[in-house]
Amino acid sequence: MSDLDETSEATAEAPARKRPRPGERRLQILQTLASMLEQPGAERVTTASLAGKIGVSEAALYRHFASKAQMFEGLIDFVDQSVVGLIRQVTDREAPGPNQAARIVALLLQFAEKNPGMCRVMTGDALVLEHERLQERINLLFDKIEAQLRQSLKVSDSNTPTADAQVAASVLVAFMQGRLQRFVRSGFKRMPSEHLQAALARIL
Repeated sequence: MSDLDETSEATAEAPARKRPRPGERRLQILQTLASMLEQPGAERVTTASLAGKIGVSEAALYRHFASKAQMFEGLIDFVDQSVVGLIRQVTDREAPGPNQAARIVALLLQFAEKNPGMCRVMTGDALVLEHERLQERINLLFDKIEAQLRQSLKVSDSNTPTADAQVAASVLVAFMQGRLQRFVRSGFKRMPSEHLQAALARIL
C-alpha cells in the first residue's frame, strides 16, 4: 500500500498526493490491523504501531475511528457478517441434520484458517486488555453459532430431540473454540481443519 498524505498542505517541492476516497482509509486501517494480527506471537497492537505501519499519524486514525475499540469492532463486524454468510450458504443448500451441522463447523474453521488475524479476534486473543464489550460481542457470535447448530440438529429419532441437539451443539462449539485456540497458540501451525472429518464423525 502506498503512503497517502494526511496533511492538509503539500510542500512546494513535492506534488500534492491524491487523497483517499471516502471509506478507503477506513478500510486500509482495518486491513492493516488484521495483517498485524496475523504475525505469530504478535504483541498487543497499539495505535502508534498501527499508524506507523500505515505511514500516518495517530491523529489520522482517530479521524476515521473514535477509538481503538471501534477499530476492533470493525473487524468483529467483518467476522460476524462472514459467519452469517457461510451459515446461510449451508442452510440454503443442505437439509437440517448432522451433515448440515458438520458442514457449518467445517466452513467456519476453514474461514478462520484462511484468516489468521480474524481467528485471533474470534478466540479473544487479540482482545486481551481491550474494552470488555468486544469480548461480549464475540461471546454473542458463538451463541449465535450454537443456536444455529441446535436448529440443524433437532431432526432426530430420539425421544428428546431438543435436549440432544442442545448437548451436541454445545460440544461442537467447544470443539470449534478448542481448534481455534490451538491454531493461535501454535503460531498458526496446527490447522483447525486437521483430521476434521474424522473428528466430526466421532462427535456426531
